[in-house]
Amino acid sequence: MSRQANRGTESKKMSSELFTLTYGALVTQLCKDYENDEDVNKQLDKIRFSHFFPRGYNIGVRLIEDFLARSNVGRCHDFRETADVIAKVAFKMYLGITPSITNWSPAGDEFSLILENNPLVDFVELPDNHSSLIYSNLLCGVLRGALEMVQMAVEAKFVQDTLKGDGVTEIRMRFIRRIEDNLPAGEE
Repeated sequence: MSRQANRGTESKKMSSELFTLTYGALVTQLCKDYENDEDVNKQLDKIRFSHFFPRGYNIGVRLIEDFLARSNVGRCHDFRETADVIAKVAFKMYLGITPSITNWSPAGDEFSLILENNPLVDFVELPDNHSSLIYSNLLCGVLRGALEMVQMAVEAKFVQDTLKGDGVTEIRMRFIRRIEDNLPAGEE
């Protein structure tokens, strides 16, 4: 029985490492295809590369269905509950980490996710000529896309990055507005 448990753990680790390396190859290709880091950052956040490898936002749009089916998490009632689900359930489920939630704004509409260990940057070193590249910007796009599918418009951006010498990776999340369903008249 312990062999099966070991195989499952080894398989997840191999899948995680394969994703990390594949993601690295994608970022490398984007750096070759685009002239500046800002264009690469935009590509990582939202634009679709192909039907086989969608990026950030598009991944989030698709991933939310899988998340809701596998996690049995119900509708969140406020932004604080949403933050808890993102950190304690979603990040754990898909990246194997649990970021801490800090720096809440007084209005409760902004917080930071602190990643002590970002698995996307394993095996990565930024070259000097790509100092403005936000290597893990895919995560911001995933968060925006997934939350938009559950009627929540948010802004997500990196404010600290271990690849740039910071002690931790910090993603700042800001609630913009609740998205109202636009159903045709007579349908509910």
